[in-house]
Amino acid sequence: MSLNSIFQYFVPKDKNFFPLFEQSSSNLIVMAEALKKAVNLKDPEERLVYFKEIESLEHVGDEITHQIYLELSKNFITPFDREDIHQLATAIDDVADYIHGSANRMLLYQVDNITEPIQKLADLILQACTDLDKAIRELRNLKNIRAIADSCVRINSIENQADYVFDRAVGDLFSYEKDAVQLIKYKEVLSALETATDMCEDAANVLESILVKHA
Repeated sequence: MSLNSIFQYFVPKDKNFFPLFEQSSSNLIVMAEALKKAVNLKDPEERLVYFKEIESLEHVGDEITHQIYLELSKNFITPFDREDIHQLATAIDDVADYIHGSANRMLLYQVDNITEPIQKLADLILQACTDLDKAIRELRNLKNIRAIADSCVRINSIENQADYVFDRAVGDLFSYEKDAVQLIKYKEVLSALETATDMCEDAANVLESILVKHA
């Protein structure tokens, strides 16, 4: 047992890290919901409203992540390994970055014709963020380890589905899209969306690491 784990028996329950992680994962869900709504709208002007919301929420996420890092620098005793806290905060922040990056690319590249693969990937991102939030809310007491493990398994499955959607969509682009500029635009958007699910999987891997250390 690590020194950090021994100290946990003699200190009050954490009042800093868990609320911040829950705020961060909750923010991801709101971002993912805004993304899903945006890509299911036909009017680019209506879509812009959600893109702006995503940008604002990304700044909120950055502030929460900064607060987690700050708490890490101030606290000698932490609820679980300092490295895992840092990695989990970073992974969640990366998900937010790629959700924002996806929306930003659609806006800047003027990708107005939203394709089915883009919509499917947005839906998978929301599913992964929802499971990530469920798992993080179980970290407070680690009593329901099965719930965390199940969420991690689902996130891994979602990431595999996203890989398939991405590969199939890019394959279709190379087969049917004759405009090279359009091909590059759509590939960039699809790549950012798929990477968001990769970052969810990274966060799930950190959660699994925490479970192993507390088993």
